[in-house]
Amino acid sequence: MNLQLIIKFVLSATVITGASELAKRNVSLGALLCALPLTSLLVMIWTYVDTGDQAKVVALNWSILAYTIPSFVLFLAFPYLLKAGLNFWLSLAIACVVTAAVYKLCQPLLDKAGA
Repeated sequence: MNLQLIIKFVLSATVITGASELAKRNVSLGALLCALPLTSLLVMIWTYVDTGDQAKVVALNWSILAYTIPSFVLFLAFPYLLKAGLNFWLSLAIACVVTAAVYKLCQPLLDKAGA
């Protein structure tokens, strides 16, 4: 394993761990950290560092934007299912399946948009 891959792993894991730990102490700050496009930024940085190709980073950026829109279904369905009385794991599973279905339905549009 090379040093760059180790740095990617440690930095990425730190962001995820930091967000989950922060959310335990302050839900709003944890949510803010999760809502920031940190994963997208890290992937764009790693893509540029690995390839040096700005056009690839631009294409990645537009694809991330296109795929973000259907992902909102998860954030709408999950709390609704929890409030409807379903347990956490079942709510999460159903919300994920519904989100995957929305992605599948949106895929022709995403393909047309070049995502």
